[in-house]
Amino acid sequence: MMTEISIQTPIKQSSGTPSTPFNKTPLVWLLLLIVLSLAPSLGAYPVFVMKVLCLALFASAFNLLLGYTGLLSFGHAALFGGAGYAAGYAIKQWHVSTELSLLLGMTTAALLGLVMGLLAIRRQGIYFAMITLALAQMVFFLCLQVPQTGGEDGLQGIPRGALFGVFDLSSDGRFYYFVVVIFIAAMALIARIVNSPFGQILRAIKENESRAISLGYSTENVKLLAFILSATLAGLAGSLKALSLGFETLTDVHWSMSGAVILMTLLGGMGTLSGPVVGALVIVILENKLGEIGAALARWTGIEWFVSLGESVTIVTGLIFILCVLTFRNGIVGVTAQLTRKSMRAR
Repeated sequence: MMTEISIQTPIKQSSGTPSTPFNKTPLVWLLLLIVLSLAPSLGAYPVFVMKVLCLALFASAFNLLLGYTGLLSFGHAALFGGAGYAAGYAIKQWHVSTELSLLLGMTTAALLGLVMGLLAIRRQGIYFAMITLALAQMVFFLCLQVPQTGGEDGLQGIPRGALFGVFDLSSDGRFYYFVVVIFIAAMALIARIVNSPFGQILRAIKENESRAISLGYSTENVKLLAFILSATLAGLAGSLKALSLGFETLTDVHWSMSGAVILMTLLGGMGTLSGPVVGALVIVILENKLGEIGAALARWTGIEWFVSLGESVTIVTGLIFILCVLTFRNGIVGVTAQLTRKSMRAR
């Protein structure tokens, strides 16, 4: 049981998790809202941007666990995809409103997170990761077998419904702005969590759990709460993605999705607020535009091999993962912040 010790005492942030100005002022949130609102007018495809935002939120939820608490989960695909199935089934078969389907998806993910956390939270390192992977695989095979999920075909034709049963969200334009508002609100919530006394405790556990225990904190309870919060936000992302794209398949509950979110977080920079967003953007662009990039490189260099680059997405992302681990562990955002600080000192 946690003792009566104040949690207001500042805890030094690890130098391995550089801070970013992503949460410094409401002006940043307003600027982000304006940019996202103008994206369709600037030629961005709304469904593509919605997919990026959903995966960015998923990576940010995962980062709350890995980047700030130091827990590597291989089971987040079950939370992401399980919530998508729950939200999609509810709005398609039960004809609930949009917000209720999202709440049901989040609740499903939170309950799955609670079960996973209770079973895995006492373990550390590879043992924690393997337990979450095993539990996620159970969810995968459950989704494959039960008739409500559509088996290998998945759930197709998921409607977007109406907000509060009144405001129709079936058009891409309306639902896009709905997703933008939800994304901004969720990211603001994550920023509030990581910069709160609770977030300081998470950092303390990541840096030195034994010291946190000696200070009187019930680290297992704190880690369990962090896991549930991460699961709930991952569920929100999965539910939004299912409604945005209009379908939910086994891909979202497959272990490869857990690997993808790890890559997004590492590539962008774990332990930062903007890192997972950047990582998700890069990975989604590679998955969807690598063929076009390869064709452009083939025209520019005259090397025909680049034409087949679109068929090698898995190889390219794998090479990026290796590059992240071996050369820049702080990710794009972390390395950029370090270079910026060095250039400012040089002046």
